[in-house]
Amino acid sequence: MDLRDIKGIGDKLASKIINHFGSQDEFLRAASNYEVYRLASMEGVSQRRAVEIINAVLGNPTEEFLKTERAVQIYEEIIQCIVQYANTEYAKNRVLLLSPGKNPETIQENLKMVMEAKEKVASLPRDDLKALFKNVNFSKTSKPKYDTSKAILVESREDYVSLMDRELNQRAQILNIQEVGSLDEFELVVYVYREGVLELDNAPNLVMVNCNAEDLEIIPETVLSYYQENQVLLENILKIREILGHPSVLRDVLKIMGSIETSAVDEKIFDNAVNQAKDRADKQLEEAIKKIDLSGQEVLDLLNKGMSPKIQEIFDEILKEAVKEIKDNTGVSFDPFIQKYPLEIDEQELERVKKHEMGKKEVKAFEERVNVASKLQMLKADVEAEIQEVLEFDYKFALGCFAYYYDLHPPIVSGGFGFEEGLHLNLALEDPSRVQRINYSLESPDNVVLLTGANSGGKTTLLETLAQISIMSQMGLPVCASQARVKLVDEIYFFSKKRSLDAGAFESFLSTFIPIVVREEEKLILLDELEAITELEAAVKIISSFITFIQDSKSFAIIVTHMAREILKNTDVRVDGIEAQGLDEEYNLIVDRTPRMNYFARSTPELILRMVYQRSDGKLKDIYGKMLERF
Repeated sequence: MDLRDIKGIGDKLASKIINHFGSQDEFLRAASNYEVYRLASMEGVSQRRAVEIINAVLGNPTEEFLKTERAVQIYEEIIQCIVQYANTEYAKNRVLLLSPGKNPETIQENLKMVMEAKEKVASLPRDDLKALFKNVNFSKTSKPKYDTSKAILVESREDYVSLMDRELNQRAQILNIQEVGSLDEFELVVYVYREGVLELDNAPNLVMVNCNAEDLEIIPETVLSYYQENQVLLENILKIREILGHPSVLRDVLKIMGSIETSAVDEKIFDNAVNQAKDRADKQLEEAIKKIDLSGQEVLDLLNKGMSPKIQEIFDEILKEAVKEIKDNTGVSFDPFIQKYPLEIDEQELERVKKHEMGKKEVKAFEERVNVASKLQMLKADVEAEIQEVLEFDYKFALGCFAYYYDLHPPIVSGGFGFEEGLHLNLALEDPSRVQRINYSLESPDNVVLLTGANSGGKTTLLETLAQISIMSQMGLPVCASQARVKLVDEIYFFSKKRSLDAGAFESFLSTFIPIVVREEEKLILLDELEAITELEAAVKIISSFITFIQDSKSFAIIVTHMAREILKNTDVRVDGIEAQGLDEEYNLIVDRTPRMNYFARSTPELILRMVYQRSDGKLKDIYGKMLERF
């Protein structure tokens, strides 16, 4: 696919997208992974536009189905109801790309998945899962960290270039054997040999690795860094999988990670051990020497030849104990003392021992890290699969929570539209005692109806509820009704109330509205007070003509109007009504919001005027009172 083949993407936007993602292939990969937010983060690309572009890449037909701005808005409102339950970026992106279609098999497959998710989330600790999901997303792979304390030693220019091509130079310095100086400045040197020409028996910080070894055998951090950076993620993935009762390799992974020991040698251990042994030995020497009884000849020998046998014996015994004490405290047997009184510390010997032990420790730790990296590398595919499964579960979790909290039920594909105990999504989370569920049907041969009745009686809400049920059904979602029958249509139109269109805007409306009747696609058309856009006489003629055309098609339409009497003079059509029955004690309209079939409902300006009258005072109330006298 070429980006420029996508509707609405020209050369300029295509170039911006390619620059943003690094390449067209990377963008297409991101689109196939539903990464809406990466595209929406571009300057000048809204979330809606990002969804449209990625839907186009994925072949989702949302634009072909939702034919008016209000229909798109209702779809987006449905999406926002769902996305509030998504925790991860992956799940949010998947929800944003939920698209209505017309394939019954695809719809039923998605519906089955959502209903299973609804049943599952009902028995899960939802709050615990939401808390865990806060630290769940795609695994991170950051830029390699360069370790100045380590070096890689090679024998030839060929091997040097090979390791550069493998980008191991981003991890540590690569040294050519012909140019190398002292290796003492590095804590660890990895000798990547081909011939093994360098003899470094006295280099305790050096480890030899064959040139054909994998990257992880030279720099185990190429594998370990992934696990270290993602440890919190892996811990949360494991907890989620345990809650879900899913098997996991992550328990073993975390155990293996915990087995890695630090390679650092605390030099203070050696310094402290030597100083403590020296202090104790000095005191012992002082006490022992005071007790020595030397003959005249021994004194002369001491002056002429140095240490006398008696004193040497004392030194040997006390130093032997000091060396043992140092070994007990450090694990290393060495003598760092110069025989004087008080004893002097041989700093060179002490540094030699410390470097030697540090080198050995580094080599041992390196070998352990290679072993761990080898084990973890074998598990990485399973780890990534488990992360992906949990991200996929969050998507299903979001849909399941939506269906659970909104009490949604699966619709049945039918030849028309009908629902029982239907409810607008905006009311679904309200106190049930404060909302009225409604029943309604729109089926052949009455595929077009006029809806009449009270202002504020719920006519617009009914249209929106039917639009929601239709759109959600074709998205493969359960709907907000105890039972629903839905016809799968090709297009949905929703024309909402507009006031005082000028001539240009009216012409634009006609060019959008009238061609609907000549399109062969099966449609659901919802018109909310079309008469508000032009003169009443013109509106009656337009609506009457429109009804005639639609009645002879396989499409369905509901027209909310206050001009039913005038329209009925021009065409025969079913009329349904929502009628106010009066005012309650708080002067609110009493309305049965379920429309009565084949019933012409009166509009209720008198009741509304009386409601406003009761809620007013002073001169304003007097004016409303005089108006009421005319009814």
